[in-house]
Amino acid sequence: MPVSIGAPPQAGFDQPLQLLQDCHRRIENFLEMLRRVVATAPDDVLDAPHRVALETALRYFREAAPRHTQDEEESLFPRLRNQRGARVQAALACIDALESDHQRATELHGQVETRGAQWLHAGALPEPERAELRGWLEELRRLYHQHIAIEDQQIFPLAGELLAADALHAVGREMRARRVRPGDEGGHQCAIR
Repeated sequence: MPVSIGAPPQAGFDQPLQLLQDCHRRIENFLEMLRRVVATAPDDVLDAPHRVALETALRYFREAAPRHTQDEEESLFPRLRNQRGARVQAALACIDALESDHQRATELHGQVETRGAQWLHAGALPEPERAELRGWLEELRRLYHQHIAIEDQQIFPLAGELLAADALHAVGREMRARRVRPGDEGGHQCAIR
């Protein structure tokens, strides 16, 4: 099972809304990677290709995905909340629901992380635990499907229309600061570090 991190991001920190969408593609790809591992790994022992894929996807959700949530909850959503108008008020209800989704996704990823670590340590995962893992991943797939569609199709376009260029640049700077270490000027936007 080859590990593919995905295409390089199409946007940089100077295009934070597009970069958030790039990160969505990574979330979808790594979630699918986890689902494939659970579906195709041998029952008796976790072979090397599946082990690498499992480790890589778990690391992504442990390290990189939380920064994406911070990008939205600490940088983008507060700036949208400061806007006025009927469209913004309608979007605020969506934003509250999106933040609830983030909480549920964090809980589910914690469960997936624990079960994945168990699998990596033991080298095998009995069917009852594998079925439980499949259930959590399916719930994440459904959650992300709806969540990402709302952000990509409604929230990000609205932010692009309403937020001034300086506000969007500030979002990008904050995103960059979450990812780039001092002295690492080339930091990758959605990198696993």
